Amino acid sequence: MNALDLIATARDLVHSRSGGKPRQSNLLRAESTAYYALFHMLARCCADLLIGGKSSSRNTSAWNQVYRALDHGPAKTACENTNKMASFPAEIQDFANMFITMQAKRHKADYDPTERLYKSQVIIDIDLVEQSIDTFKAADIKNKRAFAAHVLLRPRKF
Repeated sequence: MNALDLIATARDLVHSRSGGKPRQSNLLRAESTAYYALFHMLARCCADLLIGGKSSSRNTSAWNQVYRALDHGPAKTACENTNKMASFPAEIQDFANMFITMQAKRHKADYDPTERLYKSQVIIDIDLVEQSIDTFKAADIKNKRAFAAHVLLRPRKF
């Protein structure tokens, strides 16, 4: 799953074909899709950094296993760990904060039947997600690898 494709899908959902006001269902789906762009970006990052990217001679089964190992709840909990997150540079911290924020918005969009969104806010959220992804991609590989371990692996006490 390509994060930028999901961003494009979210934008498509916001902009109705007739040029009029989008349906609430499209706005809710766009908000959810924006979160999934972050999630799949992180899952791909974890798999690429721990197993190897497309150009490497990676084991596809192992890559898929790491990709699928990312779990929404534990990843959010890891991002909320302020003590550990303080050890990461700003671009990783910003990504983690966006992950937390957008996961909460995704839950409301997907599960709260009374949730109503405004087109302008959804567009802002999509833009912020895209910016967060771009900034995260530019982060130093050693910090992204450490973050991947942080969100995937349960810490053990010595």
